[in-house]
Amino acid sequence: MSDTARARSLSFGAEAAAYERGRPSYPPEAIDWLLPDDGPGRGAPLDVLDLGAGTGKLTTRLVERGLTVVAVDPIPEMLELLSGALPDTPALLGTAEDIPLPDDSVDAVLVAQAWHWFDPDRALREVARVLRPGGRLGLVWNNRDERLGWVKDLGRIIGHEVDPFSQTVDLPAPFAEIARHQVEWTSYLTPQALIDLVASRSYCITSPENVRARTLDEVRGLLASHPALSSSNGLALPYVTVCIRATLS
Repeated sequence: MSDTARARSLSFGAEAAAYERGRPSYPPEAIDWLLPDDGPGRGAPLDVLDLGAGTGKLTTRLVERGLTVVAVDPIPEMLELLSGALPDTPALLGTAEDIPLPDDSVDAVLVAQAWHWFDPDRALREVARVLRPGGRLGLVWNNRDERLGWVKDLGRIIGHEVDPFSQTVDLPAPFAEIARHQVEWTSYLTPQALIDLVASRSYCITSPENVRARTLDEVRGLLASHPALSSSNGLALPYVTVCIRATLS
């Protein structure tokens, strides 16, 4: 990873509150597809690692399912918000390349909106180490569906989404049974939450202040001028959630 990319990957702490306010969660269908059916005891609760957990957007959904969850992230400000919302969930400082868990300790490792920040070779070795045999690795990204007019206009301002299906996500041995899936759904948010969503993107956080201010002003201009947005207090933002899963053989 380049120094620029590394700086962007660690930049989210500066806008952790905006990240929590503006970023969407993940659709239940996607989480169902990513998780294994049950733990090693045939119906036992799953032990799950949310790796790169951030403020807990996915962690919350996992805890709500009654799973035993550990959250790991390298940014203290993000974990502080996660722990405030989920005080009974262990939240550990750590990276995908050095996971602070014992060998063979979890049934699934889920990575939401973060795999592209990892060193994949080192991360895969660590994921394989902490997974139990037959365990599941699940990767998930929310991508804005830019087929609609105003969402496409937003992409022109903040950068168009890149579909991970078109990127190379290589999950070599000892991982097998690689599968891909996508879910179309809609997130409902306020105009201010859309501003927060943009403000929490790494490129916006790390831009010079004048560039950042101009970007956010352009988003406010879109909200004020687009016919589908200007008279609305609530926005419907469509997403295509992309999922990849693999099994530790």
